[in-house]
Amino acid sequence: MNYDSTGIRSVARQAMAAEMLDAETELELARAWRDHGDEKALHRLVNAYMRLAVSMAAKYRRYGAPMPDLVQEAGVGLMKAAEKFDPDRGVRFSTYAVWWIKASIQDYVMRNWSMVRTGSTSSQKALFFNLRRVRAKFEREAGAAGEMLDSQQLREKIAIEVGVPLRDVEMMDARLSGSDFSLNAQQAGEDGREWVETLEDEAPQADFTVERERDMEKARGWLKDAMQSLNQRERMIIIERKLRDEPRTLESLGTELGLSKERIRQLEAQALRKMRKRLEAVTGNAAEMLAFA
Repeated sequence: MNYDSTGIRSVARQAMAAEMLDAETELELARAWRDHGDEKALHRLVNAYMRLAVSMAAKYRRYGAPMPDLVQEAGVGLMKAAEKFDPDRGVRFSTYAVWWIKASIQDYVMRNWSMVRTGSTSSQKALFFNLRRVRAKFEREAGAAGEMLDSQQLREKIAIEVGVPLRDVEMMDARLSGSDFSLNAQQAGEDGREWVETLEDEAPQADFTVERERDMEKARGWLKDAMQSLNQRERMIIIERKLRDEPRTLESLGTELGLSKERIRQLEAQALRKMRKRLEAVTGNAAEMLAFA
């Protein structure tokens, strides 16, 4: 369901003109859908209560969401209610549908209120829709009694009233007190810089990159020199065991060279000792940096 402003007015008119179902007709339609998959019965049931969906959607306009989107989400919740409603529970469909419509609208509002995720738990949702109202109530009561409540006292009272942890109240209070702004917005001042220009570049700085590349080039030279101290078989074992993205196993090398796994392990250890000795002779402690062992 996609509605523009004209579509909303049309939906509202249709909702207000829809039939009013009595309890018996409502049960018959719900059973026809549940037991026989009668889509006409489903649509009749949904259309009859679309006025309820529109009415509930209008209550959430103060959160800044477009009315067409709110009505659309209310309609989604109404459809879910109709699909899941059990007519044998002894509850009117309107009573059951209210929960689904409200949940669908509230989920939409919270998802779209800010680019930053506002919250997803039940306590966070309760705070999002009740914090300001509960805060205003306590402030009115304190004012009437001639008392002053600081922000911490208010948060503690709100946590008890809503039945949520104090840390959730502090988090939601901080989120609701701020607002999103574009990183392309200009800062106050004559330079007119955008906020995005103040973000720190987390990429490596040029001097660090140059120094690291120089060190790596040296290390590659030392490694190449150390490899020259090995015979052909030792060099092959080191390449296959230490320099491949996916090192080969002792068993596979043993099969190729006609040697046991233990002999391959001994040759590998022998080759590493040779390389370490060569590196220490050339660079001192460079063997520690290469960390072959």
